[in-house]
Amino acid sequence: MVNKQAAFDAARDYLMRHPEAVFRGIKNALTLTMGVPLDALRWMAQQSTGKNAPQDVQIEAVPPGVRVGATLNLMGTIVRASAVVTFEEIRLNAQELRFDIRLSDVSLKLLVDAETPVATLIKSGALDLSKPGNLAAYMPKRPAFLVDAFDDRVVIDLMKHPAFANQKVERIVGLITPFITVQRIRTEWEHLDVVFRPFQGGISQAINVLRAQI
Repeated sequence: MVNKQAAFDAARDYLMRHPEAVFRGIKNALTLTMGVPLDALRWMAQQSTGKNAPQDVQIEAVPPGVRVGATLNLMGTIVRASAVVTFEEIRLNAQELRFDIRLSDVSLKLLVDAETPVATLIKSGALDLSKPGNLAAYMPKRPAFLVDAFDDRVVIDLMKHPAFANQKVERIVGLITPFITVQRIRTEWEHLDVVFRPFQGGISQAINVLRAQI
């Protein structure tokens, strides 16, 4: 759990260092955009503790995507992993919370020599990191929310994640998305911008959904 006071102090310090963020926030409100400073994501990553928590997390803008890197314990093997993550397509409605993600510039490096299966694969060069989707497609115990994977793309549907797969969440999402949904996610400078789109199916559809819920 994130400490609320620590989060408040971090936000206050950020605004003191970046007073222009206030004007950016006003601009974003007018364009239905939620801008998340990458500093906020870096701070949240630092709050993650635990034996298997990612270490030395790197987050930087590579417009329109974001480069994410971290030191991981991957099946008993200490590696440095990084990739540029770009959101290609987003579909949010009562049936799906679907994100089509492109992974590029993927890197996986051994930090400690080991004789594990993962280390053997990395040292042999057998992993084709230019097509990480193909690797994900054949991963053992593939999670249900990973609905497709091919070449440099993976497709996830959060509605198939156990945390979302219940009637209450489906009802809430079904009520909200006709009024406003996410159009795209992109990086710009030191921000991750979530751009919203109102009335995706038209105002009449939104009104019909509201009437059905009353």
